[in-house]
Amino acid sequence: LNAAPGRAPRHQIRFLPAPGPGGGGAVELVAAQVPVLADHPLVRGPRFKKLKIGAGHRLDVKASGVFVLGIGHGNKLLTDLYNCHLSRVYTVGGLFGKATDDFSDTGNLVEKTTFDHITREKLERILAVIQGTNQKALLMYSNIDMKTQEAYELAVKGLIRPMGKSPPIITAVRCLQFALPEFHLEIHCLHETQQYLRKMVHEIGLELKSSAVCTQVRRIRDGVFTVDDAIPRTQWNLQSIQEAIQNCQLKVETELEKTLG
Repeated sequence: LNAAPGRAPRHQIRFLPAPGPGGGGAVELVAAQVPVLADHPLVRGPRFKKLKIGAGHRLDVKASGVFVLGIGHGNKLLTDLYNCHLSRVYTVGGLFGKATDDFSDTGNLVEKTTFDHITREKLERILAVIQGTNQKALLMYSNIDMKTQEAYELAVKGLIRPMGKSPPIITAVRCLQFALPEFHLEIHCLHETQQYLRKMVHEIGLELKSSAVCTQVRRIRDGVFTVDDAIPRTQWNLQSIQEAIQNCQLKVETELEKTLG
C-alpha cells in the first residue's frame, strides 16, 4: 500500500515577499500557492503503519491449499462466513501398509502390515459406511424435523447443516484414485481439523484389516472460495489482492444473503 501512488499534496495560499515594482529595495507581499509540508512523505512518514488481518479456518504446517484471510472490514465478513457453517473440500492422499504415531507418512513408524488383499471395491464400501453414518449425524445436529416443509425447502437449497457447534462431520467422500499401496480421496466436511482427516485415513486402514498413513492433505475449497480464487505466495502484491477481493465480493454477498438473510 505504501508503494502505491499517493494522493497529490495539498496546497495552501501564503503571502510571500517579492521585489516591488518601483525597485529601490521595495518589497511587497504576493499571494502564492505552496504545498503543505505536513503532507510530505519525509514529514508524515508512511501512510499505512498497521493493517488488521484476520485468519479464517486454519491450516496446519503439514497441510496446503485454500487459506482465507480478511483485511480490514473483511474481518467482520470472516465472522459472518463462519456463522454460515459452510462445508470445506479436501483431497487427501493415503498409503497402505504402515502406521505412524501421528497418522502421517513423516511420523515415527509404529507397525508395518500387508495390503495385497485390499481392492477398490472394499475401500468404496468402507467410504459408503462412513458417509452414511455421518449423514445421520448431520441430520441430528441440524435440529430440523425432516418431516416438515421447512426441511424440504432447506434440502432443495442445500442448507441442511449444523448451525451450531458439532463434532467433525463428513458430508461426502469418494475415491479419486486407487493404485496399491496408494489412494486418493475427496472429502467434503464440516468443523474438521486436518489432523482429524489424517486419523480418518488411519481408521480406514484398520477397517480394511491393514494400516494406512496420510501422505497429503490439501484444501481445494473453503466455503465459497476455491483454488481458482487463491493467490500463490509469489503473487502477493497490491494489484493481485485487489483483484481477488473484487472477484470474490459477489460470491460472498450472495452466500451471506442466502444463509443469514
